[in-house]
Amino acid sequence: MQTDLSILRLITDASFLVQIVMLILVLASIVSWALIFIKFRQLRDAREHTRLFEDRFWSGISLKRLYAELKNTRPHEGLDRVFYEGYQEFFRLTQRNTTATGSIIPAAQRAMRVAESRELERLDHNLSFLATVGSTSPYIGLFGTVWGIMNSFLSIAQMKQATLAVVAPGIAEALIATAFGLFAAIPAVIAYNKFSDSVDRLAVSFENFREEFVALLDRHVMSQPDERKNR
Repeated sequence: MQTDLSILRLITDASFLVQIVMLILVLASIVSWALIFIKFRQLRDAREHTRLFEDRFWSGISLKRLYAELKNTRPHEGLDRVFYEGYQEFFRLTQRNTTATGSIIPAAQRAMRVAESRELERLDHNLSFLATVGSTSPYIGLFGTVWGIMNSFLSIAQMKQATLAVVAPGIAEALIATAFGLFAAIPAVIAYNKFSDSVDRLAVSFENFREEFVALLDRHVMSQPDERKNR
């Protein structure tokens, strides 16, 4: 209890600039933790959604039926958005008699790439803030420490005799700013690395699904008779 009171006293006795630095770091830490909880839930749901959609896709359901089911459910997210955009483009082009068969698959693939890019952008949103907090917080804290130590030495210079009991409080007061910086940076760095890895894994899942889906569409086109030649 005494230690907590001593730390609180050192914070309240710090110079105004050092207190501002600590306040900035506390606010950055609060926002970081809020984002950590939000991104944790978002990426957890995205992984679960991806698994469920893959199970549904490979369950033997026809592509047309799956597309019809998704057409009545919005908004689309994750793999179902990639599938929906790709199959919608594929279905639209196959209904056009003037469309060359060779351009159907590339067009569907482009639509899926756009959907995949937008999904990854959504999942990656706000991760840059965690990276910024993780990389800059130690330096912000160090700035407060340097400023506090500088003021401590200026005060010591005005004394005729400086003892450890006189020097230690000022040094400890300054070092608290560095502790605040580390307190804000460490969770942000860990969370950023974990979430970036999760997004990369989802990106690989999206890419693998897109390639497998394109192969299915290609086989579907090749197996259909070219009715245009008979007209």
